[in-house]
Amino acid sequence: MRLNRRTLLAGATALAALPPPRIAGAQEFPARPIQGTIQWGAGGSTDAVTRAVAPIVEEKLGQKLVLTNRPGGTGVIGMQYVHGQRADGYNILFGAENPQLYGVLGLSDLSYKDFYPLVLLARGTPVLVARKDAPWADAKALIDHVLANPDTVKMGATGVGGLPFVVHAMLAAQVPGFKVTQVPFDGDGPALTALEGGHVDFMAAVWGAARERIRAGRIKALAVIANERLEGLDAAPITATLPGFAKYLPWGPFFGAFVKKETPEPIVAKLEKAFVEAANDPRFKEFCANFGVVPMGIGGKEAIAFLERWQSVTAWLLADAGAAKVDPATLGIKRL
Repeated sequence: MRLNRRTLLAGATALAALPPPRIAGAQEFPARPIQGTIQWGAGGSTDAVTRAVAPIVEEKLGQKLVLTNRPGGTGVIGMQYVHGQRADGYNILFGAENPQLYGVLGLSDLSYKDFYPLVLLARGTPVLVARKDAPWADAKALIDHVLANPDTVKMGATGVGGLPFVVHAMLAAQVPGFKVTQVPFDGDGPALTALEGGHVDFMAAVWGAARERIRAGRIKALAVIANERLEGLDAAPITATLPGFAKYLPWGPFFGAFVKKETPEPIVAKLEKAFVEAANDPRFKEFCANFGVVPMGIGGKEAIAFLERWQSVTAWLLADAGAAKVDPATLGIKRL
């Protein structure tokens, strides 16, 4: 069929009068299930915290969170996966503290500077623990013994950048001459088992992982790496022995939810509101109490300030201990 000029013009006019096609945007977000990538494997702390908050977030958003564990490379694999997806709010990273050390440890160019923190969900409190028959009743007694017997006390460790390593760096910075022999293990579980068996003398571990052993009398607590006591634990805050520790605190592992930095602001605002409300929900706070972590429930600028401070404290401790592969200053990490 041959169309003349008048017919074409009439058709164009009719099309112009039609409303524009409807494109899903921030108003309709989320219009489909959201993918959540967990940096660590099933059964770990990040996995447990994520799966505890997810059902509450689903209530707030009215959509399903489809969670997938993508462990490997100290969490790098999961972070790289999410960073490679579209910045549309449909891919969320559930991570822990490790990305803030990727740069100084030479693991990746990525860190949380490439993401926006929707919420910091919770943080763990480290405790200094010893074998049950150790001759030290508190942190001061341990320190005095180490100073009198350098390199003879065995400390359970989980590798450079791990919680025990960083707490040891804090102790060494506060107590010149604090020299111990670090015995490496593949995670805090095996290290705590070795401590319980008397194969190492002491270590730092997160309260949630150590508390049942402490309560059962299989190991003992010497100090809390915090400014305050832990509920249900008699051990004194480390600042009671070493006041200078206060500049590091609060410190410990943390868990949060993040989206790519380029995600549109209206979508970020919806996600942040849902996640912060979920993190402050009584049901999630009850989980935190039972799991042995401190609820945080902060997002946006407050979360960014916490991330930057945590990174500065930890990166420079590693640098001062000679464990950083890259100078924090070259990465723009300021010393506080």
